[in-house]
Amino acid sequence: MEADEVKQEIIRLYYEEHKRPSEIAPIIKKTPQYVSKIVTKDKRYKKEKQYKKQQSLERKKAYNKEYSKSYVRNAKEKEDREEYYKLLARIDKDNKVLSTKTEMSDVDFAKWNRSIYDYANNSSNLVVKKDINVTFDVPKIVRNVVQASSIRSSRVY
Repeated sequence: MEADEVKQEIIRLYYEEHKRPSEIAPIIKKTPQYVSKIVTKDKRYKKEKQYKKQQSLERKKAYNKEYSKSYVRNAKEKEDREEYYKLLARIDKDNKVLSTKTEMSDVDFAKWNRSIYDYANNSSNLVVKKDINVTFDVPKIVRNVVQASSIRSSRVY
């Protein structure tokens, strides 16, 4: 290859194929320093350098995004992440229950609105608290939330 042909090949590989000097050098059988010397003399060098820097930043951003999905610093963080995914699964399940066109069961309603109910004395039924005003379609009593045989004490919680 003639000297001008070598220089043209270097410029083509660097600017058109976006190869690095270390990749170009073995192809043309010259040193990376020689390739850099030829490339830096070209007027497109600054623009190409900015382009390569931008590409590098985008690759780094993509890598960090993937890495952060799986990286866990310690056991507490891992436990928190597992709890978070359990919560997401629960929310997804609850959304399916709530988004159906069918009527919600009294037990499901009581689960979603547990703070307005108290256990009835001597039974496992849930009863709306006395100080709560509710509409007609809210169940006032939810029966057999807990099997009576599983209640071991007369104490109401």
